[in-house]
Amino acid sequence: MKTISENRAFGGVQGVYSHASTATGTEMTFGLFLPVEAETGAVPVLWYLSGLTCTHENAMVKAGAQRWAAELGIALVFPDTSPRGDGVANDAAFDLGQGAGFYVNATQSPWSPHFRMWDYVTEELPRVLFNAFPIAEEAQAITGHSMGGHGALTIAMSFPGRFASVSAFAPICNPTASDWGRKQFTAYLGPDEAGWAPHDASLLMKKRGFDGPMLIDQGTADQFIDLLKPESLATAMTEHRQGGSFRMQKGYDHSYFFVSTFMEEHMAFHAAALHA
Repeated sequence: MKTISENRAFGGVQGVYSHASTATGTEMTFGLFLPVEAETGAVPVLWYLSGLTCTHENAMVKAGAQRWAAELGIALVFPDTSPRGDGVANDAAFDLGQGAGFYVNATQSPWSPHFRMWDYVTEELPRVLFNAFPIAEEAQAITGHSMGGHGALTIAMSFPGRFASVSAFAPICNPTASDWGRKQFTAYLGPDEAGWAPHDASLLMKKRGFDGPMLIDQGTADQFIDLLKPESLATAMTEHRQGGSFRMQKGYDHSYFFVSTFMEEHMAFHAAALHA
């Protein structure tokens, strides 16, 4: 593992690191904030999965999460959204290819050699983190924005007992019924829609739900709301009688102004579960 940068922030350290990934077959970069408490022992961790076009850097710089993480004694992990580099397949569209991994393991050419973001985020990067940094494996929570909200919700529901809590900012809620999903799942996973269902938060909610508290925030002025389909997840949560909150925030759009506005509340939500 290589240290790209480390900066003191709110008494802790905001680092950026890279490592050779066996899951993607590429060099992968991630951000990690460690609060001051990590100097004396293992700390709980919140995973933040980013959205389309993003790298590890977007939320690390724009979300304002480190201030609240420092106050609450929680580490923050900011993975990248896809493999990158020479020889990695890409597409001219912003919503497919590099920057748009959708947190799935691709099975189709030309994506399958490198686009294995499900394995990277759920298996490989956790091993790297727990082996190299003072992070408590038994105290994890997960959140994300847009495509990253889709990833956070599907991962949380697929690994019962791993995460104490899950939240999302404007997640892609029903990708099997949206152009933000059908296009990418066809490219990455092939035309058989049966293979798409494990990566649809609304379908997973109807089938199994989440074994902990949930918090979803969606802006009413989100320019992508018809692609996100929040009503599908809200309905599924109601039908499953899922414990949690689904909040429609009046006047807010899809930007990091929206994310940063509600980040303090999401951090407090996760802290309550992680420190319970």
